[in-house]
Amino acid sequence: MKILTISDVEVQELKEDVLRRKFRNIDLILSCGDLAPEYLTFVREKVDAPLYYVRGNHDLRYRQSPPVGCMDTGFTITRINGLNLLGIPGSRWYNGGQNQYHETQMRLRLLRLYPALWRCPADIIFAHSPLRHLHDAEDRCHRGFRCFHNLIRRVKPCFFLHGHIHASFRDDTERISTISTTSVINCCGYYVFEV
Repeated sequence: MKILTISDVEVQELKEDVLRRKFRNIDLILSCGDLAPEYLTFVREKVDAPLYYVRGNHDLRYRQSPPVGCMDTGFTITRINGLNLLGIPGSRWYNGGQNQYHETQMRLRLLRLYPALWRCPADIIFAHSPLRHLHDAEDRCHRGFRCFHNLIRRVKPCFFLHGHIHASFRDDTERISTISTTSVINCCGYYVFEV
């Protein structure tokens, strides 16, 4: 299965017809947040693949105007084409806005998911925020969640995808880190991989 991940930055390549050809054989699109609902609708229509998303800290219009034909997977486990996906929305709390969580709040949300994850372990976890001290930053808004480390240890997904941290990469190896058997990938802009 070929998966396109997107987050945080609208990418010109996905908007141009000529360059869009390289996204032809995509089977699934995962959005890690902070993209306009219209952009998600556009990408889903042009790439012609199912799109699942989590909300980022700037995704405030999704309730009034959700992306058309896209599935919100915040704090749910979804099975698609033989893969179990877990979506985790939001960022660390920094000003009390929507889609922001204190570390304790996020830990409690994940604890409620563990019984389901023991029955159906997630192959791919996609979140808006990164893990604490891995791909994150030190300002209040961009710190990752410590409880994600425990989640990866317990669930052992093949991939942990995130957005939230805007970065430019000279090549794709710069966006990938590994924890045990889990590839942790910053999906800022876009990234394509196969499972």
